[in-house]
Amino acid sequence: MARIKTGVVDPGLHSRFVADFTHRNAKFLATAAGADSLWAVDHLIGLFPSSVWTPTHVGAARVAPAADAYYEAWTMLGYAAARNRLGRLRLGVGVTDTGRRHPAVTAQAAATLHLLSGGRAILGIGPGERENNEPYGIDWSRPVARFEEAIATIRALWASDGSPITRDSEFFPLRDAVFALPPHRGTRPELWMGAHGPRMLKVTGRYADAWLPAFPSSLTDYRDKLDTIRSAASDAGRDPSAVRAAGWMFVVTAKSRPIVEEILNSPMIRAYALSASAQLWARHGVEHPLGPTFSGAQDILPQTIDEATALEYGKRAPEALLYDAFVAGTPAEVCDQIAERRDYGLTYAVMLDLGASHPRLSTGLRTAASFAKVLRGVRRL
Repeated sequence: MARIKTGVVDPGLHSRFVADFTHRNAKFLATAAGADSLWAVDHLIGLFPSSVWTPTHVGAARVAPAADAYYEAWTMLGYAAARNRLGRLRLGVGVTDTGRRHPAVTAQAAATLHLLSGGRAILGIGPGERENNEPYGIDWSRPVARFEEAIATIRALWASDGSPITRDSEFFPLRDAVFALPPHRGTRPELWMGAHGPRMLKVTGRYADAWLPAFPSSLTDYRDKLDTIRSAASDAGRDPSAVRAAGWMFVVTAKSRPIVEEILNSPMIRAYALSASAQLWARHGVEHPLGPTFSGAQDILPQTIDEATALEYGKRAPEALLYDAFVAGTPAEVCDQIAERRDYGLTYAVMLDLGASHPRLSTGLRTAASFAKVLRGVRRL
C-alpha cells in the first residue's frame, strides 16, 4: 500500500509583527517534517465568524489581529517560489475560485508559477463559496455551470500552443484569444478539484489529477464519492487510479487529550462548526442554527454573524460533532484517524493546523510541535 503524502496549509493571514509570520511557520513545519507540498488559501473572508476573533477568545488574535486579513493567494505562492529555490516543496492553491477570477487569468497565474517553480505548481480549483463572491457583487447563481466552463477554458488555453483560439461559452467566450506561455518540460500544473456534489464529482473524474474535498464527510461517504469519480474517469477513457484521492483536513492536535478538548471547545472552533452542513449537524441529533437545509461552508456569510450570536450558536454544537468535523486528538490519535481514511482510499492529506485557536497564545503556539509529529507520523503510515 502506497504511503500517504502530506501538504501543509499556510493560513496566509497578515501578522502584527512579522508580515509573513504564518508563511514562515508553515514552510518551516513542511520542510522539517518532510511534507510534499505547501498550500496557500484563496479567500477574502474566512469560513468562521470573525466577530469571535479577539484576544479574549483566541490567543492567535494577539499576533494576527484580523481574521479576514488574507494575503492574495497567487502573490503568496510567487513569494513562496522565490524563497523555495533550494527546496522541493510543491506549491498549491487550495482552492482558487472560478467566480472571482476569469479562467484566462487563472491559467496564466498557474502556468507562471509552474515555470518559475520548476514544475512544482498545483492548481487547486473549485466553484468557490458565496462569501467570496456575493458580497463583492459577483453573481453567485449557477456556480457549478460556471466552474465547468472555466475548466474547459483553461484546458483550451493551455492546449492552444500560442495560436489564437475562438471558443463559444455562456460564461467565458474566447475571440482570437492568445495564450503563449509554454509548458514546463511538457507539463502543465496539476488540476486538483474541490468537488462534493454529484455533478462536480463527475467533472473531477473526467478532468482532474486529484480530488481535494474540504467539507467533512463520513468514511463511507468519502469512499462512495471516490467511486463516483473513478467511474466517471473510466467512462471518459481515463485510468481511474490516475485521479489522486486527497483531502483537506482541519487538524486539532496537542500533546494531551485535555488540551485537545480545550481547543475543540474554544469559542473559535465552536463558531467554525457553523460552516458544517445541516446534514452533519442532524447526524448528531441537532438542528443547524442557520436552518435545517443549510448547506454549510459553500453558503455561509460569517461576516454577518455578530459575536453574541456566534458564541450562542457555537454552544449548540455537540462535542461529538466537533470530533466529526475536525481531525482531532493527540498526534498518535490523529495519525490513526488518517490511517483509517487511507483504508477508504485517501492517499494525500493537506492539513491546516488549528492549534492556535486555543484561548491562550502560549498553549496554542506549543501545539505546533504536536502538528509536526502528525506530519512525520503520517509519512510513516
